[in-house]
Amino acid sequence: MTLLGSRGTSLPDRIDAYPTERIAGYPVRAGRALPLGATAVPGGGVNFAVYADRASAVSLVLFAPGAREPHDELPIPERFRVGAVFAITVFGLDPEGFEYGFRVTGPKHPGPADRFDPSRVLLDPYARLISGAEQWGAERDRERPGPFRARLLLDDFDWAGDTPPGHKPEDLVIYEMHVRGFTCGPDSGVSAPGTYAGLREKIGYLLELGVNCVELMPVFEFDETDNPRRGLDGRALRDYWGYNTVGFFAPKAGFAATGRQGSQADEFKAMVKDLHAHGIEVFLDVVFNHTCEGNELGPTLSLRGFDNQTYYMLAPDGSYFNFSGAGNTLNCNHPVVRNLVVDCLRYWVTEYHIDGFRFDLASILGRAPDGGVLPNPPLLEQLAHDPVLRRTKLVAEAWDAAGLYQVGSFPAYGRWSEWNGKFRDCARRFLAGEHGVTGELATRIAGSPDLYAGRGATASINFITAHDGFTLYDLVSYEHKRNEDNGEGNRDGESDNHSWNSGAEGPTDDPRIARLRVRRMKSALTILLTSSGIPMITAGDEIGRTQQGNNNAYCQDNPISWFDWRLVEHNAELLRFTANLIAFRHAHPVLRHVSHPHGTDRVGSGYPDVSWHGVRPWQPSWQRHDRILAVLRCGEHTLAEHGTADDHVYVALSAHDQPIDLELPEPPAGTVWTVAADSGAEPPADSYASGREPALRHPRRYTLAEHAAVVLLSRNITTLRS
Repeated sequence: MTLLGSRGTSLPDRIDAYPTERIAGYPVRAGRALPLGATAVPGGGVNFAVYADRASAVSLVLFAPGAREPHDELPIPERFRVGAVFAITVFGLDPEGFEYGFRVTGPKHPGPADRFDPSRVLLDPYARLISGAEQWGAERDRERPGPFRARLLLDDFDWAGDTPPGHKPEDLVIYEMHVRGFTCGPDSGVSAPGTYAGLREKIGYLLELGVNCVELMPVFEFDETDNPRRGLDGRALRDYWGYNTVGFFAPKAGFAATGRQGSQADEFKAMVKDLHAHGIEVFLDVVFNHTCEGNELGPTLSLRGFDNQTYYMLAPDGSYFNFSGAGNTLNCNHPVVRNLVVDCLRYWVTEYHIDGFRFDLASILGRAPDGGVLPNPPLLEQLAHDPVLRRTKLVAEAWDAAGLYQVGSFPAYGRWSEWNGKFRDCARRFLAGEHGVTGELATRIAGSPDLYAGRGATASINFITAHDGFTLYDLVSYEHKRNEDNGEGNRDGESDNHSWNSGAEGPTDDPRIARLRVRRMKSALTILLTSSGIPMITAGDEIGRTQQGNNNAYCQDNPISWFDWRLVEHNAELLRFTANLIAFRHAHPVLRHVSHPHGTDRVGSGYPDVSWHGVRPWQPSWQRHDRILAVLRCGEHTLAEHGTADDHVYVALSAHDQPIDLELPEPPAGTVWTVAADSGAEPPADSYASGREPALRHPRRYTLAEHAAVVLLSRNITTLRS
């Protein structure tokens, strides 16, 4: 359609969709300052906008896909600059036929903190698609102009009505996993090992296990080849975990079966869509505390070359503050960097339908540019109240590498949950048989009200293991880390793991020790899955995966880190126990309270909402030498939060070296105690499917094996008989 002016002259539909001049042979016009990055615009143009506050000149550098050298360079005129943003619209580009970067020249008199280098072609900080690392582990040409380059991403994926599952936080069971490691093993049986597509083929396994949320370790583009060390056998080590971000807006191409075709975004979206269709939410582990550019000796790839003083925390002499332990620290509460973080998260929520984020070393996000701890961090507050992120779950790793530990005191603004490191440490100490921890363990089981009073139990992400540290099997099999193969002389990784090897260090042929290890793993899972808060399981713990004592396998792209699918059959007993316990948690809202218990009877049931017991009912012992703890949860108290009453659940935990004869509390009238799980029993009596729990042989007594845990459920006698 055309419009007629007052004198009958026709006007174009979009007068801004046409070039006004030519630069380097390309028709161009002044661009739009927002959005940042590369965006297709009406009229067949591409708008490029980049922040470079202290730059004296910026050029757009164009490459043919895969070419080593650029084929054109377009200086962006000063008159095209809007404030600190250089913006240009270029016409006639094939949307899928070019790669681009920027060349930035600094001021005539640079300061000591400037790192401008016009010999470098820089990656767009807002790049939605990145080339240069399409194939996992392939050697990089680090000397070529722009080792990483941006491409235009056409957001045309058909979501076909995708709806995020929208689980309530208290209903989540999180499964932390590495996209590549989950399916790249030789026995995974998928058609595209180590990829987003491969993960889709294992959704059935996730459903059988019962988890309803996957937390993916870093999937933002990173450089896995950026590790100079070699293993003991001389092989090159990788930055396998991915905590060295190259670009925040682009999915990792090397995790896509279609990465070499540039279709990693669509493959990632297809994975999310399929997970959502099966009721599984998707969290991303995001790294906004540092980048791959490292310290003064690191490469200039992107942010450093655009405006080092804006993007990084710097000492007065221009050196880098290193609160991340990785060489540099992002200046997250600078307004420009804060906008980048918010823009990034909004983008992943709107374009990739992500349900939640776990923030690596999140305490850094609360630091001022000089490294001081802010009482009211602007970034954390903005994320908590952002309208686009309103329904997105936010999880903080509430510490950093410089000693700032904020578990229980992280600035939450009513929105943030935390990885509860105190739950992890206390549970490990109890499982290892340490004295004097039963009192704290009771607090952790109750959702850590000492840490999260006023915030509720769902502020606590409970975990016993994570990617960082021993696996669950190694926690019961090693007392000392075995990190020599990381090439750092076994100096890396935590030395204090609160672990006990069950009687032998590492592999053993002793069947007694092997059975004890299985029992203790089951006990750990029982503590985790029956505690108030949100449980998180590390992929492979449900099948007894080992890293051979390596508690810092960040660089091990090999079977040490990979999910071993042979163990699904070999350790089927542990897998079945875990799945049954997850199903039990889903079936019983008494384990999923949002509020912390009061220890009183507020509904007239005759039982407090939670009560503590020992060898005798109603008689807990908090003495230092005691290593037994039992908790009774009253199901009548679930009515207010969940709209329905539940059964009573009794859980007893022992770290004693001998069996314990328990006297049980009286169950509610008309019910009997049934066994849901007993880590000390031999299969199939170690766990039962929900609804099939058998009654106790003796209604008021139970013998609990050494280092074991039991879960009892009160069931109506009539229902049980039917």
